[in-house]
Amino acid sequence: MLKRSLSTATILTVLAGLAACSSRGTIESDMGVAGAPDWVNKGTQAVDNDGRYIQGVAYAPPLNDQSLQTSTADSRARAEVARVVSSYVDSTLSDYSSSAGDSSASSIEQTLISSTRTALNGVKIKARWKDSNTGNVYSFAEMDMEALDDSIRTASKLSENFKAFYTSNTNVNFERFVQGQE
Repeated sequence: MLKRSLSTATILTVLAGLAACSSRGTIESDMGVAGAPDWVNKGTQAVDNDGRYIQGVAYAPPLNDQSLQTSTADSRARAEVARVVSSYVDSTLSDYSSSAGDSSASSIEQTLISSTRTALNGVKIKARWKDSNTGNVYSFAEMDMEALDDSIRTASKLSENFKAFYTSNTNVNFERFVQGQE
């Protein structure tokens, strides 16, 4: 009888654990933090209004050092921008490879990675906000996609075919990318 109770308890514990794991977690951008600026609740996104921008939002929990907390939030927001830009570049390279049948995709990819890193140096922290209830510091980073465009246009190792493809499809690719993010 004791064995049966233990096995029933074990099964119930496992099922409860699985249910907890399968439940949806709250995504930072959907939290609806009361009193927060709009950018905190909108979260990381690609936007196409009066220019093409990648915006990254992240936070750092309270730390013993305010400077470290701010720096951590800033770094995380920049990392969010880098994540979205990387996805955009991958999508663009995939489109190019499909349309051009260019077999030099791996060398283009390496040059794009380098160009992207250069462009990411231009990411700016535009705002910070501290939640007085939790002590979390939020950072808002933004990159103007013109920086990436310029970096790609001036990359000497990229083929002229790729540069022409990128330049002629920049707006269409970005609009499609923004819609895919929604």
